[in-house]
Amino acid sequence: MTEKTIKSANRVKDLGEVFTPKKIVNLMLNQPEITAKINDLHATFLEPSAGEGAFLVELLKRKLNVAKAQSKNVKEMQNNFLLALSTLYGIELMEDNVEMLVMNMSNAFQQIYYHTFDLQDQDIRVIKSANVIISANMAQGNALTHKTDTGDPIVFSEWKPVSRGKVQRTEYTFDSIIENGESIGAVQPEYEQMDLFADPEEDTSESQAKEYLPCKWEDIYKRKIK
Repeated sequence: MTEKTIKSANRVKDLGEVFTPKKIVNLMLNQPEITAKINDLHATFLEPSAGEGAFLVELLKRKLNVAKAQSKNVKEMQNNFLLALSTLYGIELMEDNVEMLVMNMSNAFQQIYYHTFDLQDQDIRVIKSANVIISANMAQGNALTHKTDTGDPIVFSEWKPVSRGKVQRTEYTFDSIIENGESIGAVQPEYEQMDLFADPEEDTSESQAKEYLPCKWEDIYKRKIK
């Protein structure tokens, strides 16, 4: 079956939209500097032109394999699955692509999750929380203007592990992340591995959109706000 690289000639002409073949995705992700970051469960990745998720889905699969290898028990592995997922971010201009991106990320996570854990260890809360993370981390908007299609600022969540297997979710505008973060590597202009939430040089409280109560990873779906 031939891979789809374009949706229409008009979209190529108007948007420069061309999807990256899987062979090229793997070639780029196999670079040693990228592999080193994939092996770090805390390293964040941003795809500013995410399309339907060619890079992000493959990154997810690889990071979940790392989570399996680095976990000592079922509970730790489930937490690490959500941690790995929480480090992947995407921005996509076209609404239909974003819908496919979210669906593809969700399907990939669920497929690996259900094939990894025995029936008695499967927890629907993990799936619910994974879907919340995906919805929060995949944004429809313009990566150049940092705006959504309605003109609002793009907002991303930081998922920061805290003590005793808990996570702290805090939302920031993409503008504030770019101002205070530091890009530490690039595969191509449309794809970067970034330290999205580097320690800020100045107070970002004015741009901070929302802070949530610390919770267990599997309870992210409850979305309890401070």
